[in-house]
Amino acid sequence: MRGAAVRGLWTGAELVITLGVVLLLLVAHQLWWTNRQAREGAEHEVRALQRDWRQDRPQDPDGAGAGTAPDAAPDAAPDTTPDAPRDGRPARTGPSSAPRWDQAYAVLRIPRIGLTAPVAQGISKGGVLDKGYVGHYPRTAQPGRPGNFAVAGHRNTHGEPFRRIDRLRRGDRITVETREAVYTYTVDKSLARTTASDSGVIATVPRSNVRTSAGYSTPGYYLTLTTCTPEFTSRYRLIVWGRLTAMRPR
Repeated sequence: MRGAAVRGLWTGAELVITLGVVLLLLVAHQLWWTNRQAREGAEHEVRALQRDWRQDRPQDPDGAGAGTAPDAAPDAAPDTTPDAPRDGRPARTGPSSAPRWDQAYAVLRIPRIGLTAPVAQGISKGGVLDKGYVGHYPRTAQPGRPGNFAVAGHRNTHGEPFRRIDRLRRGDRITVETREAVYTYTVDKSLARTTASDSGVIATVPRSNVRTSAGYSTPGYYLTLTTCTPEFTSRYRLIVWGRLTAMRPR
């Protein structure tokens, strides 16, 4: 009887240890491996986009790339302008049609938090967010266009590009680079917490449906960053807003 009890305790201890090891491996996979994979893939995509954009630039008569310098630009759309916005209302800019679904087509940079990430069309987990990309909300404006260019990103795991957007402050710069131009947005407002169903934060004129004092009341050229909060949960959403303050054709 005593031997059976000892064997039972030993078997139970082995099961507990095995379960603990499995849980540790799952945690390591989520917190380390998914981040490593997603970041490597996102960095590769940024390099691929920039390489493609360089190849699209016109060549000078001597065969050298006329647009190899960062400030050079290919032909822009007829209705774009290199001038900074005047009186808060920049000229009509940016691509007029949406990219293909799940396709990376822009690069988002936030110097304050050291972020460089590709932007892809759509916000699906498997096709976009879990790759470490920033996802563009369908039916919101494209970069540089009138309205609200609204995007989402993971705060934890899978590259966690938006983990530190809570550190952004009024006046911080955010750039969005596309094949056509580089758009600079300036952080203007934020909302520390709202519900996951608060669709007003990504509306054409972004304004929270939950906290109606948060957001804007007039049309403009806006950028909205959204992510989950608190960390390691998806119960609420953290919002950062900015306004378009400059654009430069590539």
